[in-house]
Amino acid sequence: MPEKSGSMYYNYKNYFSIVLLAVADSNYRFTYIDIGAYGKECDSTIFKESSLWKLMEKNELHIPDPEPINELQDQDFPYVFLGDEAFALTTNLLRPFGGYHLTTTKKVFNYRLSRARRYVECAFGILSNKWRILHRPLNVATDFAVDIVKAACILHNIIREKDGLHYEEHEINELPIMGFEDAVHQSNYVRGGRHANEIRNKYAEYFVSDAGSVPWQNSSI
Repeated sequence: MPEKSGSMYYNYKNYFSIVLLAVADSNYRFTYIDIGAYGKECDSTIFKESSLWKLMEKNELHIPDPEPINELQDQDFPYVFLGDEAFALTTNLLRPFGGYHLTTTKKVFNYRLSRARRYVECAFGILSNKWRILHRPLNVATDFAVDIVKAACILHNIIREKDGLHYEEHEINELPIMGFEDAVHQSNYVRGGRHANEIRNKYAEYFVSDAGSVPWQNSSI
């Protein structure tokens, strides 16, 4: 238990923790990390207080301009981050459609979003399986624990650049994520504004089009 922290680090799984908020790319590399938030805080609060969110809000992330997804498309699509239900829907961050009675188009979108987000889960799996120190409680000062996790993420990226990935896809999907738990999913963000919803709908329509669909998606929803 961190000194003089009360219950701030005490999470919903009933132990003390810090939060690692991360963005990963399709090569399982971390492109952004924010470490050290209180374990009791929910994803949405942590994200809203992060430097990433503030840069997104000020349009200072230097995200590339929208462009067609492939040569068969003449529509421009914005580059986007992918998040789960805890995150805000914005023009550059897609989250799943909520609700229980979804159309096929919305179900397919949610499936494709979940499939793409698997890269993030796999990045955490690779990280935790490489650095076994993350398998046990870190009985050190909080600042030192933050440094340990930060160093592990940096070394993870260095190894990814140097050695590449030595797992088959099925092995990646089976990697256990040791030492990590999801933060509380308590979203304060539901409506993303008309433009953000239009962008999500645009991606949803693309995923069920001839150009954007994959053969197995309807059997997976």
